[in-house]
Amino acid sequence: MATFGNLSDRLADTFRNLRTKGKLSASDVDGTVREIRRALLDADVALEVVKDFTGRVRERALSDEVNKALNPAQQVVQIVNEELVGILGGQQRRLEFAKNPPTVIMLAGLQGAGKTTLAGKLSKWLAKEGHKPLLVAADLQRPNAVTQLSVVAEQAGVAVYAPEPGNGVGDPVKVAKDSIKFAETKMYDVVIVDTAGRLGVDAELMKQASNIRKAVNPDEVLFVIDAMIGQDAVNTAKAFQEGVDFTGVVLTKLDGDARGGAALSVASVTGRPIIFASTGEGLDDFEPFHPDRMASRILDLGDILTLIEQAQSAFDEEESRKLAEKMATDSFTLDDFLKQMQQLRNMGSIKKMMGMLPGMGQMKDQLENFDEREIVRTEAIIQSMTKAERENPKLLNGSRRLRIAKGSGSTVTEVNGLVNRFEQAAKMMKTVAKGGMPQIPGMGPIPGGGFGAGKRKTKAKGKKGSRSGNPAKRAIENSGAPAAEAKPAGSGFGLGGGAAPAGTPSEDELAALQKMLGRS
Repeated sequence: MATFGNLSDRLADTFRNLRTKGKLSASDVDGTVREIRRALLDADVALEVVKDFTGRVRERALSDEVNKALNPAQQVVQIVNEELVGILGGQQRRLEFAKNPPTVIMLAGLQGAGKTTLAGKLSKWLAKEGHKPLLVAADLQRPNAVTQLSVVAEQAGVAVYAPEPGNGVGDPVKVAKDSIKFAETKMYDVVIVDTAGRLGVDAELMKQASNIRKAVNPDEVLFVIDAMIGQDAVNTAKAFQEGVDFTGVVLTKLDGDARGGAALSVASVTGRPIIFASTGEGLDDFEPFHPDRMASRILDLGDILTLIEQAQSAFDEEESRKLAEKMATDSFTLDDFLKQMQQLRNMGSIKKMMGMLPGMGQMKDQLENFDEREIVRTEAIIQSMTKAERENPKLLNGSRRLRIAKGSGSTVTEVNGLVNRFEQAAKMMKTVAKGGMPQIPGMGPIPGGGFGAGKRKTKAKGKKGSRSGNPAKRAIENSGAPAAEAKPAGSGFGLGGGAAPAGTPSEDELAALQKMLGRS
């Protein structure tokens, strides 16, 4: 998660230095705690939170549980992880629904925190969970706030209650109160009231928010806060807590590149749990907040559970079962490959998903350079093929590949690369489905994998030299280096180069063919 990028890097460097030591002295612990303190302060975490946090880490790191551990460095990382979970709120807190619907959720916060967009995200998430939400336009002061909420509601596919035009016209307290009766009549089981914000905390803002709270008696008051505003977040949260009070926090803009101290401060300072996190601009970039998972992300330990949940929600179980059966046989086609990629795309940003894997913080540059549009380009290539070509890629001769390249707006090299990758992927999937160990491209057979490595070795031993007609290939083979074709380049989706499969026409041959076709 980009917000914690710098903090994650700093902590990773600190722990890396720690891992070189077999036993930790008091000075080692003090040095580590000092670096953690600096990293947290630079991330804009509130001073009082940093003091408490580092004090607890130091006390536990100097205890017998670390001194007697087989791996003291790992024990310290575990302590930091547990303490991070603590300042992020400890246990996950879910929304509390009313016994007698509708459940009323009131949103409060400063202008610019993203309340209106958050209202759309929350309503869409609730609809997916089986609820029937109603958005209420009670922000009648900010220009076009009512219009914006109506647009967001339409995008989320939910209803909106907006009896007043806004732009300074209408009574927000009356609108909020009337919305409850409207929801009861129309059988909406959740009411989300979007209230007005200000550029700063002031008495008028607090009075209006307090009056709305009294009028609708909400089950949840969610304080929406921008994770990028640093130390101000704590002061704003305290002011809202004193003026209106709230039951939970929602962090927005967690995908930003700021220092993100708000997330590590607000729960600890206010004693109120973070319930949701907004992680992007799309209405699906929204998730329940899990303190333990967030701590793991900050420490670059990954977030496999969230990844699994996203996969379960995006992948069709029956479709996945059919694909698994096809993988175990020779019936896995480019059509199946396409369906698999489309399901993967339904999960959301590939970059975000890859960022949830443990240790991916060390591959930040590769993640940043990953082009999400590669899946779209791959889809275009496959969709430019005929049904027969998708089912049997062996039909793809030179002229067909040229036609597909023209039809998909790609190059013949990209078509060749995709076909090559598909064949490798199908072979690997078949091996794994049958319980075997795959031969990873560029690495050769895995030792003990049973892919005939011994036979090849014996055969190679008896060879005195290669008789390949290609001088470059002959030189490589005679030197004992692995053949170039064993190291395909390009992305996992077959784009960006890669060795073409045997029998694939060369670029020169295809250029000549293109020229010939152009004349006819």
